[in-house]
Amino acid sequence: MLASISDNTMKQYSVTYKLWWSFCLENSIKTFDAPLSAVITFLVNLFNKGASYGTLNSHRSALSLLLGNNIGSDERVKRLLKAFYRQKPSHPKYTTTWDPKTVLDHVSTWYPNSDLGLFEITKKLAILLALCTSHRVQTLSLIKITNINKTVSGIKILIPDIIKTSAANREQPVLFLPYFVNNPSICPANTLEDYLQATSKLRPEGTTNLFLSYKKPFKMVTSQTISRWIKQTLAESGVDISIFSAHSTRHASTSAAASAGVCIDTIRKTAGWTSSSSMFAQFYNRPVTDEGAFARSVCGVNNND
Repeated sequence: MLASISDNTMKQYSVTYKLWWSFCLENSIKTFDAPLSAVITFLVNLFNKGASYGTLNSHRSALSLLLGNNIGSDERVKRLLKAFYRQKPSHPKYTTTWDPKTVLDHVSTWYPNSDLGLFEITKKLAILLALCTSHRVQTLSLIKITNINKTVSGIKILIPDIIKTSAANREQPVLFLPYFVNNPSICPANTLEDYLQATSKLRPEGTTNLFLSYKKPFKMVTSQTISRWIKQTLAESGVDISIFSAHSTRHASTSAAASAGVCIDTIRKTAGWTSSSSMFAQFYNRPVTDEGAFARSVCGVNNND
């Protein structure tokens, strides 16, 4: 059962289980054999203490895994969660987003890449990958140099590792970075190649992850470190990081691509959206014909660049 959920989900559920353990001890309830009425009381108590709808929904999922008995699908629990939502509706994290051009204009001054220090080219690559692929930082942290393949038009990166959106019968993401021949200062493919060159003699033996720390001993880094680099670049570019996190690159890039007229099918495929966005794909009903369309639209580069 535990193997069916990710490590991050387990960390999230552990919060629920600590709260549930305390609740059961205080009320003399069997932790692993509690009645549905106890679950409802537990959720209501948390709601009265200020828990959001999203948090309560997470607690419901965690308890459903622990207790079974169809807690997650019980009509009374569903009705309770609906009441929580109506009384305290959840809202999107961002009501607006920032223009990628602001950041791209800033990092375009970090050129030529061969003149950059390791920290600068590392941050430049991180932000360009985030914007041009619209993938989560988790995905970027899993890029292996052994899965990077150069083509005539750009660079393809395979991601065979399990990520947040991985599931049975679902394709693993393939990232594509086109060459911007006439705009090399923000070319994601060139920046990747230059980064590999800059780190080739620094990379410890056996280290295949793309991103390394910019200080000795140049070890592989976590997704949290990459997020910090992206957020630093956003701040340096004038983006308000008190509002926008590193994950906002996903919002900004997909919004920019949509505004530039890129079809929803291309946006969905590039960003790794699942069938939950199929309604939009069917509405626009345009085929994916250009792998580099997303990155070029985000960076404001035309087909001849």
